[in-house]
Amino acid sequence: HPTLRTRADIAAWAAYSRYRELASYPGWFLLDMFIPIIIAAVPILLGRAVGGADAATNFAQRSGTANYAAFLLIGANTFLMTLRAFWDIGLWLRNQQQTGTLEALYVTPADRRWLLVGLAAFNLARGLINFGLSFTLGCLVFAVNPLQGNWLAAIMFLCVGVTPLYALSLIYGAIVLRLKETDALIQIAQSVLTLAMGIYYPVTVLPALARAAAMFVPPMWMTNGMRAALLDTSYILGAWTRDVAVLAAMCLIGPPLAFAIFRRTERLLQRGAGVGEF
Repeated sequence: HPTLRTRADIAAWAAYSRYRELASYPGWFLLDMFIPIIIAAVPILLGRAVGGADAATNFAQRSGTANYAAFLLIGANTFLMTLRAFWDIGLWLRNQQQTGTLEALYVTPADRRWLLVGLAAFNLARGLINFGLSFTLGCLVFAVNPLQGNWLAAIMFLCVGVTPLYALSLIYGAIVLRLKETDALIQIAQSVLTLAMGIYYPVTVLPALARAAAMFVPPMWMTNGMRAALLDTSYILGAWTRDVAVLAAMCLIGPPLAFAIFRRTERLLQRGAGVGEF
């Protein structure tokens, strides 16, 4: 029965180990700041070229705000944070399989859940820093006021939403362990999240079945909540308290469900050739 201090040390060393790995590639930290701006720039410039002077008015009729630059920057930054959560957990597990160190971790007395907590904590810190820097820089590039709206409510959506987000990324990690694949899976995840999160549009424009499926995607609630708080667009359930309550419910359901799926995947692998087979 490890103490809380022991568990915290495991998480801290896992986070530090991941930092040392990525510190060898400093260009990724800089690139992460520009990727959301590039993602948002394509539809912004295309809209200005095609829509002309009426671009903002046409966009406001569908989304509830004429500030399409801020709308897209929020979506792009939330999307990259979500994709990084999937990629870092899945890629770490896959790399440990291929290098033969995953089985070594499985025979140590350390609780693997706290290894994953440490990895998620580092990834979250990295994502929040990149979010702040990229959004601020994007606002400067596209002449948007970064201080508009209710930032306290926006931060609340972001903070509450990260727990079910990383629960979802753990389920993705279980799929990576089971199928022993990352590249194809991340492409599938990227395509699905692009549609479900509403990076370029409000989810209300989705077909009924796709819109119903998007209700089970935590990053969609995060993205829509932050947009509503900062740009005064509509909340999905009509009020910020109801939308936050949905994310809070996902916080209670998501982590236990994700760990149960991950543990079941581990047991199925251990009955066969083992978790190190790749």
